[in-house]
Amino acid sequence: MKILVTGGAGFIGSHVVDAYVRKGHQVTVLDNLSTGKLANLNPSAAFVEMSITDKSLGAYLEKEKFDVVNHHAAQVSVPYSVEHPDRDLETNGIGVLNLLDASVKSGVSRFIFISSGGAIYGEQDNLPINEQALARPLSPYAAHKQLGESYVYAYSVSHGIDFAILRYANVYGPRQSVHAEAGVVAIFCEKLLAGQTCKIYRFPDMPQGMIRDYVFVEDLVRANLLVLQQGTGEIFNLGTGVPTSTLELYESLAKAVGSRLDPQFGPPRSGDIKRSLLDIAKAQRQLGWEPKVGLVEGCVRTMEWYRRERKNDS
Repeated sequence: MKILVTGGAGFIGSHVVDAYVRKGHQVTVLDNLSTGKLANLNPSAAFVEMSITDKSLGAYLEKEKFDVVNHHAAQVSVPYSVEHPDRDLETNGIGVLNLLDASVKSGVSRFIFISSGGAIYGEQDNLPINEQALARPLSPYAAHKQLGESYVYAYSVSHGIDFAILRYANVYGPRQSVHAEAGVVAIFCEKLLAGQTCKIYRFPDMPQGMIRDYVFVEDLVRANLLVLQQGTGEIFNLGTGVPTSTLELYESLAKAVGSRLDPQFGPPRSGDIKRSLLDIAKAQRQLGWEPKVGLVEGCVRTMEWYRRERKNDS
């Protein structure tokens, strides 16, 4: 297949590109490098430096005639979306619309949209959360991800484009950027390796911090391979179904690096969710997908990668 991966120089997208290339697909990465890195690019993939908001995107897709668009490009920071909702909308709303329009007009047959199960559900009474739960976005980021999903569905109805939507839990692993994606695992890894104190944000009634569903990036890659030919017109939660507090996460990473530093605690930030845990039964049933990397193993592998990166930079 000829596949376009937007955001393919970023954390998750670059891992997906690597997997598509290994399977023999013809892959092009489209990334504006606002957060992506040239170092993440697969040498066997073509690369075009462009934003999904670019008006010339339609002409480019028309020229290249891709079979599949895998859309990972996004503004991914919840706090940033709260401070700059208009900029978040530009990327996560208008950008999606621009890309969908270009995809339909150029004859793309399948559109894989990456959404956020860790954000759009908001606070739910019943955990774990399945795909039928009503979205309750608590931030512009979450609202715009929901908007993107709506655009995808509308274009499937009005233009007939096939789609699959993947709602990721909290993703971690090698290549995650402290500054670009603000992933808590990346932040903890960098600080622990530097011998600096980490901060855990928590609500007054949650002394161990917020509850999240942490999924290793390698597991998500397998799902992106599966939906190339399965799951048409479906939404899938992708996580582990295992609840982990921020303190438990910190302790796993601290153990991996051999640190005995105690963390600091701070109040929750605007847009923070108390508890998020995904029901992954649908992906298990329809895709045959299962997460394979547990938190302890994932933390060790992630910490080893950050340690190597620090050594290479020194």
